[in-house]
Amino acid sequence: MAAEILLDTGDSRPPVNLARLERVANLLLSAAGARERELNVLLVDDERIQEINSKWLERDRPTNVISFQGEGEVLGDIVVSVETAGREAAAAGTTMQCRLERLLIHGLVHLMGFDHEAGEEEARKMAAEERRFAQILSKEKIMADLCINVDHIATIREARGTVEPDPVWGAAIAELAGADGIVVHLREDRRHIQERDVRLLRQTVRTRLTLEMAATDEMIAIACDIKPDIVTLVPERREELTTEGGLDVAGLKEHIRDAVSRLNAGGIPVSLFIDPEEKQVRASLDVGAQCVELHTGRYAEAESPEAQEREFENLAACARLAYELGLRVHAGHGLTYNNVARLAALPEIEEFSIGHSVIARSVFVGLEKAVRDMNALIKQGFVD
Repeated sequence: MAAEILLDTGDSRPPVNLARLERVANLLLSAAGARERELNVLLVDDERIQEINSKWLERDRPTNVISFQGEGEVLGDIVVSVETAGREAAAAGTTMQCRLERLLIHGLVHLMGFDHEAGEEEARKMAAEERRFAQILSKEKIMADLCINVDHIATIREARGTVEPDPVWGAAIAELAGADGIVVHLREDRRHIQERDVRLLRQTVRTRLTLEMAATDEMIAIACDIKPDIVTLVPERREELTTEGGLDVAGLKEHIRDAVSRLNAGGIPVSLFIDPEEKQVRASLDVGAQCVELHTGRYAEAESPEAQEREFENLAACARLAYELGLRVHAGHGLTYNNVARLAALPEIEEFSIGHSVIARSVFVGLEKAVRDMNALIKQGFVD
């Protein structure tokens, strides 16, 4: 179960970050101990909320938020007027997004059984509970990070065997455009990124540097020398165009455990690139990894809405399991401007690694805009 955000504002689309609001709602459900229950949040205009207020509460006027208790697996419904929220935000000198999040807290606390209209003591208890939830949100990292993989800049360079375009320059532009990190895959055959690139990036990257690599003695030695901020261990076959499938951690436990141990001893945290399968998530914990990166290829390449829905639910379940086991959760592979926003709403995913789609778009719009557009989808759920 999870929270679902529904929009019913006619032809107008309010400037609301639906992905962020959904993420906030899911974080609040977890904090309320109701992660397994369903919460529906309906965003409406003043006219619609007045109709609801009049019909169900016999109050013929618009209001900011109304809650309706559910039963069984359904925690309830919260109806919010974005028009009223916008006016209240302007009067308070805050943003509509912040006001909507506070109204969401208010509505959820009502669903938990608190009622500020039941007397002063109950109002104090409800206010205290709202402050508790607000503090939880303030401590949470609500939206995921975007890390840009610059491998394909190097692919273009290596196609001509020349010195440009330089992935080091590309990384600097991506950071200036708002990327939260830079990713490179140093392959054993050096088909795109070169050791020179990784060493220069270690000196120039100001966010964080992720080094993707195979779990070989050569790569472990390079990583321990260069010391990226994190290493992501991936499977690698020379004949593949790009990484195909996740690392079989469950079938290679001793080998992966040794690699993780050696990298950790060098002061480098380790993420494992795995298929979204329960056995792989649990095996990743067993071998001592600090993080998993869920392979999103099957979701990205699904040939029907039904297949994509199945893959989404599977990713969501594995992300939740990894989070509950204490692993950090990243995601990547095949993600595009058309399919990333929904995954960005999953509260457990902290970071997305995206390369090809961004570099492809940059050919037409420039790298800075391509990064900003992808970041907007992850942070806002839409591009301005």
